[in-house]
Parts: sequence; structure tokens; C-alpha cells
Amino acid sequence: MGVGVSHRRAANAASKGVVSLTLPVARDLAQHRIRVVTVAPGIFLTPMLMGLPQAAQDSLGTQVPHPRRLGRPEEYAQLVESIIANPMLNGEVIRLDGAIRMAPR
Repeated sequence: MGVGVSHRRAANAASKGVVSLTLPVARDLAQHRIRVVTVAPGIFLTPMLMGLPQAAQDSLGTQVPHPRRLGRPEEYAQLVESIIANPMLNGEVIRLDGAIRMAPR
């Protein structure tokens, strides 16, 4: 197994840990009126991705079912604003990924 593969597995395991903690932490912190919501983003146009060649960016974007492009930072921000504005959102994991599911390697 290459180093890149083990890092991907570690990152995947860590993200599953965050997801599994969302509800119990929300319940524990409810007494303090603290809400916990996890955003699980797909492929977003970040400074790191902007460093890739345009062809690579386009290739990643076409893997997203709909819309067939990379996510935009303002779309992430819009979701966070909605989470803050809606007091009933708590203990939830929200996928923001255009329905993409990364294939196992």
C-alpha cells in the first residue's frame, strides 16, 4: 500500500468519526443551548484545487452528477448561513456535494 492510500484511509476514518460524533455531541451540548451541525462538502473550488491545471479542475467537476462542476465557496457560505438562521437544525450531517460519491480506491 502506498503512502497516499494510507493517508486517504486515515482521512476517511477521521471524517467518519466526526460524522458519528455529531448527534451525541449535539445532545450533550443541548443543555448549554449549543447546536452541532456537520457539513460534509464534496469537491469545492479551494485555493489548493485552484493550483491544479484547468484540465484537472474540469475533470473533477464533471464527476459531480448535478450541477456538473466544482462547488463554489459562496455556496458553502450560503449553507452555513441557513444553518445559523434555522434554530431547529441540530445533530445533523448535511452533505453539500452535488450527489457525488467518491469511489473506493
